[in-house]
Amino acid sequence: MAFSASRAASLCTFVVSLFAAPVVFAHAHLQSQMPAANATVEQAPQALRLQFSEGIEPAFSGVKITGPDGKAISTGKVTRDAKDDKILTVPLNETLSAGEYQVAWHVVSVDSHKTQGQYRFTVK
Repeated sequence: MAFSASRAASLCTFVVSLFAAPVVFAHAHLQSQMPAANATVEQAPQALRLQFSEGIEPAFSGVKITGPDGKAISTGKVTRDAKDDKILTVPLNETLSAGEYQVAWHVVSVDSHKTQGQYRFTVK
């Protein structure tokens, strides 16, 4: 049975997608955050809430918040929600003043994959 070039290309694409798909979905991606990325909030939050695409290991995860002056904001211990292992809460030990804040996060998912990212929000 002879394979045409288009059949061979289709087969190659199918085989590659079988092996690549688990890798793409094996990392925890930030799905939502509170305050939201690029949002301007009227009141300073008392904590940040980050929701990921899969369960997170809080012992190997962390969040750093940088204020408008470039200094790190003091935070409490990062905790995982008791009912949903995809949600991390970061308590803030100080009240945020008006300005733009940078949030840099790194997490290890329950399947041991590492991911990181960042976003900004503004307190009015």
